[in-house]
Amino acid sequence: MSQSTDLDLTSSRFKANPFSAFARLRTENPIYELSSSNGQRTWLVSRYRDVETVLRDDRFIKEQQTLLSHEERAHPTTASADDLFSLGLGKFDPPNHTRLRTLVNPFFTPRQIELWRDRIQEITDALIDGLVERGSMDLLEDLAFPLPLTVILEMLGMPAEDNVQLHSWTKQIVDALDDPAAFEQVGAQLEAYHAYLWALVQRKRENPAQDMITQLLQPDAQGDRLSDRELVAMIFLLIMAGYQTTGCLIGNGMLALLTHPEQMALLQQDPTLIKSAIEEFLRFRSPLMLGTYSWAREDIEWGGQLIRRGDLVLVALAAANRDETEFENPDTLDITRTENRHLAFSKGVHYCLGAPLARLEGQIAISTLLRRLPQMRLQTPAEDLVWRPGAMILGVHHLPVVF
Repeated sequence: MSQSTDLDLTSSRFKANPFSAFARLRTENPIYELSSSNGQRTWLVSRYRDVETVLRDDRFIKEQQTLLSHEERAHPTTASADDLFSLGLGKFDPPNHTRLRTLVNPFFTPRQIELWRDRIQEITDALIDGLVERGSMDLLEDLAFPLPLTVILEMLGMPAEDNVQLHSWTKQIVDALDDPAAFEQVGAQLEAYHAYLWALVQRKRENPAQDMITQLLQPDAQGDRLSDRELVAMIFLLIMAGYQTTGCLIGNGMLALLTHPEQMALLQQDPTLIKSAIEEFLRFRSPLMLGTYSWAREDIEWGGQLIRRGDLVLVALAAANRDETEFENPDTLDITRTENRHLAFSKGVHYCLGAPLARLEGQIAISTLLRRLPQMRLQTPAEDLVWRPGAMILGVHHLPVVF
């Protein structure tokens, strides 16, 4: 999908400050038709209330396959690397989505995630211990991304000796997700990742352990369980989603503090503000600029536009989270903000499964950095930081700091 020249959602330059363009859209063209080179009509929704509608209204669906004729639908019968994306939780609507989510949700309740607090703190401290003597680091490469990836691999029960390989595959695939040309180059990594996960699931069945994968192999109270193909896709999703969004939450949050020293000083003086600070970081620069794809299930007249059945509808979460009709002084970073119904984790049935984990990891990582490295500052001027291209992820490539 290519955007018109005045709204190039995928460019690093646009990503550095998309908010002025989003503000104009909310005022002048809140349901905006993007230009496309492939014939797929695509709409961008930018107002808070409209974004909320798409996220909640069942006229907008995730299962594009249901819009195709039986002959047009893909009917894969054997496991392949394509399963990693086609069988992901975000590709389904109820009742399929409800079934998958019900099976995995018990592992991500706030109470269950709280049991991991001490272990997340240990991992965070261990990462910082290895950096203290250096006096500088790439905050993303050295902490923000390794932390959530290490945690989710441990929760799942992945063999510790495979972590280096899993880190490598995950980073290569995530870096390529928003770039069609780059994505074509990671086919071998996807095949290898799929083969690894498939073999791991079989080993867990033969040698059960006290971990999430082993438990997901067992039927629930109603006798239902994930198929092996569904389980492999679920493991892949949990790894990818946690790595991307939580890493960007920590990175964007620290960047916000480093460029707003009065807010940083306030949080250092009153560490109890960390919970409201995390919510403000999620709102101020959402890790996902756009939500996952939705498709119009039927023709819809909306805001003076006719959205036709089969049109692609994109929600600009980052735009909605700066909507002046919903947030007071939306372009101001305020870690004491209490009225903060941001949409960074989506809403409705597709509300982020891992939100409690992301929040806890963000709270621990940022609190620990401020406590242990209180003199941290940017090594590069903020305006020189390079933002990741692509329309989905909102974050910089690198965040060099000194301390």
